[in-house]
Amino acid sequence: MKIRKLGELRVGAQGLGCMGMSQAYGVRDSDEESIATIHRPLELGVTLIDTANVYGGGANEELAGRAIAGRARAVVPAPKLASVRTGDVMGVPADPA
Repeated sequence: MKIRKLGELRVGAQGLGCMGMSQAYGVRDSDEESIATIHRPLELGVTLIDTANVYGGGANEELAGRAIAGRARAVVPAPKLASVRTGDVMGVPADPA
């Protein structure tokens, strides 16, 4: 796996997006299947795991957290912390808070 620098971080050139594990794209798989889906790329050298607080109403970050438990030093979670959802629209609030 090629390595890229993101500021001070070093991550694999490929990452894993986890949104579909908690929402979108139809019926979601079981947590066990989703965790296995996260484990396989980690075994192959993927280190960047993309999630967000709004995916599945927070369930996605909990799922990803369980999947990387015990592997935290080898994984760079990339959460989108300020995301908000209004109906089908997701965005970032522009207010100072």
